[in-house]
Amino acid sequence: MAQVKMQTARTTLKEPVAAAEDLFKQLGGIVPKLVMMYASRERDQVALNRAVRERLPKGCRLVGSTTGGELDNTGIYYGSVVLGALWGDFDVGIGLGTGLTNDAVSSGGAAIKRACEELGVRQGDLDPRKYVGLVIDDGFRYKKEELLLGILEKNQTLVLVGGGASDDNRDPAKQSALLHVDGEVATDAVLVALFRTNAPWGALRSHWYIPTNERMTITKVDETHTRALEIDNKPAVLRYAEMLGVEPTDLEFGTPKGFAVRPTALKVGREYFIRTPWKPILEDNSILFANLLEEGSELELMKLGDMAGMTKQFFAEEMPRRVQNPQAALLFHCGGRMWYAHATGKVPELAETLRSAPTAAGMNVHFEIYSGFHINTTLTVLAFGSN
Repeated sequence: MAQVKMQTARTTLKEPVAAAEDLFKQLGGIVPKLVMMYASRERDQVALNRAVRERLPKGCRLVGSTTGGELDNTGIYYGSVVLGALWGDFDVGIGLGTGLTNDAVSSGGAAIKRACEELGVRQGDLDPRKYVGLVIDDGFRYKKEELLLGILEKNQTLVLVGGGASDDNRDPAKQSALLHVDGEVATDAVLVALFRTNAPWGALRSHWYIPTNERMTITKVDETHTRALEIDNKPAVLRYAEMLGVEPTDLEFGTPKGFAVRPTALKVGREYFIRTPWKPILEDNSILFANLLEEGSELELMKLGDMAGMTKQFFAEEMPRRVQNPQAALLFHCGGRMWYAHATGKVPELAETLRSAPTAAGMNVHFEIYSGFHINTTLTVLAFGSN
């Protein structure tokens, strides 16, 4: 029998040593191989890292980041630290790539190269049935698509899942993110934790949208490939508003009739990868997206479903169907989902769904990674089970 299990702990204590003591008291006598740490941004990350590392058993690895909020089975929190301590039948190699801003492709390549070296395996020989990559990047560098090219350059079959390190400060001018890799605390970086296991596992994703069979084509983009200038050969804002039957001023994400209610998705096979527009630029009627755009690409218009109901169904029904006897779930929950849940008063219902998950630890992230794609408004999950 092969299995991966996890125990979690959470503290709100601010002083780093006291916080670490509280966390490890909750973990008890388990001997983890890997500890995931999700920590609120305002904390002294270097001191917290040191205090946690001093209490880890010999050989245990530490990976984590700052967050836009911390998650476990009891709810969604701010200002805390959540640990997920994993043990069982797995090995893990960890790599850190720095310098995302200047060369994200090389950063991603360096991270996966180091992770593979630690496991003694060539990148081209990674068996996608036994290996899976967890990816956390500095979300505020907006380099997911480039870093993914670097990670997957030598093996496009490797499954990746994760999200962007974040900050619960809502002021864009003050937001920043930090990553933890063993004793290093880094910014402008990406980490890859490469798991090798014979236990059941699944890289999963959940969103609360329903396809409508209405489609649009991105017909003109700007030089950054992040702004749609035209949709269906019409000014992007005007065409999107026309399709939704609203005014251009109603499109802003988080508004009752805007992008969060009727986002776009890229259809890949039978799956819909959510790529919600980010901001309408009313001065020139363009739309800013969080991901890169290609002229001629077709997107499907989605509609909002039952937010809490679809999330609970994912945990209670889809996850056990996809992962045999699920034991542990690492969660990467879109900060945009949280924003909209706050705006609609759905946070308590959404938090309650976490009680239907297996043992869970995670964070609100700044955009998500799933199966090699940069997506948004989605919950991505790396789940492990037992056979």
